[in-house]
Parts: sequence; structure tokens; C-alpha cells
Amino acid sequence: MRLPFFFILGIVMIDAMGIGLVMPIMPQLIVEVQGGTLANAAIWGGVLSTAFAAMQFIFGPILGNLSDAYGRRTVLLVSLFVMALDYVVMAMAGSIWLLLVGRIIGGITAATHSTAAAFMADVSDPKDKAANFGLLGAAFGVGFVLGPVIGGLLSEFGTRAPFWAAAGLAALTFCIGYFVMPETVTDENRRAFNLRRANPVNSLRAIASLPGIQPMLWVYFLYSVSIYVYPAIWSYFTTERFGWSAQMIGLSLGVYGIGMAVVQGGLIRPAIRLLGERATIIYGMIFEIMSFAILAFLTNGLIALLLIPITAIGAVITPALQAMMSRATPDSQQGELQGVLTALHALSMVISPLVMTSVFAQFIRPDTPLYLPGAPFLLALMLMLAGFLLFRRSRPVVA
Repeated sequence: MRLPFFFILGIVMIDAMGIGLVMPIMPQLIVEVQGGTLANAAIWGGVLSTAFAAMQFIFGPILGNLSDAYGRRTVLLVSLFVMALDYVVMAMAGSIWLLLVGRIIGGITAATHSTAAAFMADVSDPKDKAANFGLLGAAFGVGFVLGPVIGGLLSEFGTRAPFWAAAGLAALTFCIGYFVMPETVTDENRRAFNLRRANPVNSLRAIASLPGIQPMLWVYFLYSVSIYVYPAIWSYFTTERFGWSAQMIGLSLGVYGIGMAVVQGGLIRPAIRLLGERATIIYGMIFEIMSFAILAFLTNGLIALLLIPITAIGAVITPALQAMMSRATPDSQQGELQGVLTALHALSMVISPLVMTSVFAQFIRPDTPLYLPGAPFLLALMLMLAGFLLFRRSRPVVA
């Protein structure tokens, strides 16, 4: 099971690379195909991100339920194949509307994170789930290191080069997975597919009805909305506030990815061993709140770059929350649980880009009464604080 274990980590890494590859060039690409100002590009960037996230919200539970019924292997391989084709379409897109179609399809294919997480739950002992979910986060962090850096470098060859690279990565991963990916769903943990139950609302109801899960779902959602301020506005914020180039933006995202990989791949185990899952989540939220407060008013790009690894400490929150909920969920519903978490994360990606980019655009317009590019970080701070208070009041989840 060792090779498939690393393959699942590879899928998550490729997903992160595919997203990160195109982030540094999105402001330039949108202006190229649509015209207008950076503020207008930020609005369109929010629309594209929201379309991507809306599809993840809808299809995360569907793919999670499909993987519970028909297996993780089939869902993952089909999604990778379609993902490769989608990046080819985006590489050739000549209008904002074709880019929008590409992001819609991309959102569907990227909803497989729930399936990858369900596979990890299938092969993990209960005591190892937090650490193994942390490895998934670390793989995402590594992808986020490589993706933006490579995307920034490839931008020298034009705004379309990163899409071709992402298509090649997805195709290569499909070929490898075809030969090494086993099936972990057996007759013992298989659950019949029910389309009515697979929609996000009914899946959420089914998982929320489990003892102690509902408040954790709210915490996960509030955390996701607030933390998505980084990918939603980082390219636009650093361009406006610090005058960073695509290469510098890619470097900064790479530094954040390194921090995530170190935290979720290494720090999560000793943190949970020494503090326990609840205290780990609490301290992680405190670090995030402090980071948002600083970034909101920061004007020095060098300090921002040095601060990035510190902000990554909050990455311990996600695997600890996932582990708490996974242990309280029956084996036959692991795919459904991960589908719900993917849907909640996707819903946050629907809400956050639209809200954060709109706030950003409002506070950088020439006629704004208060020039504050960091205003979205203040909004993120308030949301994180709400999640923090809710978590402190919640009861521990028990299996």
C-alpha cells in the first residue's frame, strides 16, 4: 500500500500545482482577454474563482458518494483525464467566457479532494488519521511551493504557458495512477449510491446529524471562508500594495507553500502529541488572527515576505479538525464526510472571492474615502474570531 499512499499524496500535490501554476498570471491574463483596470480584473478573478468553487460545492458530495459506491480509483482516474483536457481548453481560450467555462469544468474535476481524503481514511488507523490528513495538507503545500514558482517562471513565455504545464502534469498523473492505484472500497464498506442523498444539502444533513459534528462543521466553514482571503486577493493585494511582479508573487506563494508543508507534514504530529487536537486548533486560530491583523496595515513588502512562514502555522487547524470528525463518522460514510467538507470548503470559495475581491476593489478605487488594500484581511479576522469563539464553546467530539 506504500506506492498508492504516495500516489494519493501526488494527486493532491498536482491539484495544488495546477491551481498555483496559474495564480501569478491571472491578473495579466484577465486584462489581456478582457481589458480594463486591475480593479476590474480583480472582480473578474473573483467571478472565475467563484465558478470554480461553486462546482466543487455541488460535485464534492456527489463524487464523495460515488466513491463510496463505485470506488476511489474510478472517480480519481476519470477526473484526472478530464482535468488534463480542461487545461488544454483554457490554454487556448481567447475570451473571458471560455475561461469561465474552463473554470467550471475545472471545479468539477478538482472536487476529487474528498475522494483522496476518503482513501486516506480507508488506509489509516484511527490514531494516525490526523497525521495522515496532515500529510495530505503537506502535499498540497509542496504543490503550492512548486506551482506558483514554476508558474511565475513560465510567465516569461506568455500567459498561456502555465496552462500547458498543468495539462501535462494532470495527464502524467493519470498515466501513473492507472497502473498503481488500487481499490480500497470493498463489499464491507461499500454504500449504495443515492442521488438524492448525494446533493450537498442532504449530505450535509446526514453528516451533521452525527453526534458532536454540527458545530465542527460550522467552525470548518468559518475557517475556510477567512483563510481563502489569501488565494482570493494575494495577487491583486501584493501588486497594488507592494508593486510585486508575477515572479515575486509566485515566490511569495511558494514560501507560503513551504511553510504549509513543514507545518502539516512535520509540526502536526508533535503538536497533537503535546497539546492535543483541541489546543492545537485553538493556538492555530490565534496565529491566524494575529497574522490578519498585521497584514491589514502592512506597507513593507519585505516584512510581508518574512511574515509568510509565520502565517502558515495556522495550517495545523484543518487536519486536526478533519481527524476529529473522521473518527466520529462510520467507515461507510467516510467518502460522504469528506465530500461534505469539500463542499463546505467550496462554498467558502464561492463566498470569499466575491466578497474579498469586492472589498479590495472598493478600498483601492480612486474615489474611495479610505485607501486600505488590506481591508479584506480585517474581514477575515472577524470571521476567524467567530470560528474561534464557537470552537471554544463546543463540546469535544468523541468516536
